[in-house]
Amino acid sequence: MPSTIPQKAQDRKHLDSRHSKSVLDSSVISTSKVEAALRRNIYRNNIRNEHLMKDLESKLTEDLSNFRAIDSIINEVYIGLQRNCQRAESSLKQQVPQIQMELGIAMETLQDLQESLPRTDKEVTHIRKVYKSGRDKATALVSHLTWLNTEFYERWRSIIFTSSSPVSWRWKIYLRTMFVVSFILCSWLFWIALTGAYRAHRHRLVWGEKLMS
Repeated sequence: MPSTIPQKAQDRKHLDSRHSKSVLDSSVISTSKVEAALRRNIYRNNIRNEHLMKDLESKLTEDLSNFRAIDSIINEVYIGLQRNCQRAESSLKQQVPQIQMELGIAMETLQDLQESLPRTDKEVTHIRKVYKSGRDKATALVSHLTWLNTEFYERWRSIIFTSSSPVSWRWKIYLRTMFVVSFILCSWLFWIALTGAYRAHRHRLVWGEKLMS
């Protein structure tokens, strides 16, 4: 009986040790699984973070290049504005006084022209009148010379039958009257000669008939 009690106590100890060992083993297994899961999660998070960091780095690189380009453009625009401002200032300092001086000279010239233009206009009008009268005289002289170089028959025919001959109207009336009188006399003489010839012809025929009879 006393020997069985220690045996039971030993068996109980053995069972307790086995139970505690199994509990320890199960706890070790569960912690290893948790650690593995945590490692997997950490690995995934690290990979995701690396991708995010790479994307962020590429975006930052692109934004930085854009910023540099914009900065260079802004610098160029600023330099251009400074140059334009310098040119404008130099123009204001140099060209504006010169332009004002030229405007003053132009105004004086305009005033002089305003005073001299009426006189020049009168002179031009006088010159135009003199030129017109000279041209009329030259035309008259040319027509007179042309008339003098024309033959007598052509001049006589132009005076009598046309109105463009360069002679006075009295001379035209005189010559036309002489032409009419001469034409009438010539017509009358021609008529007398014609009637005389006709009578002579008839008289000759009568005497011829008498001689033949």
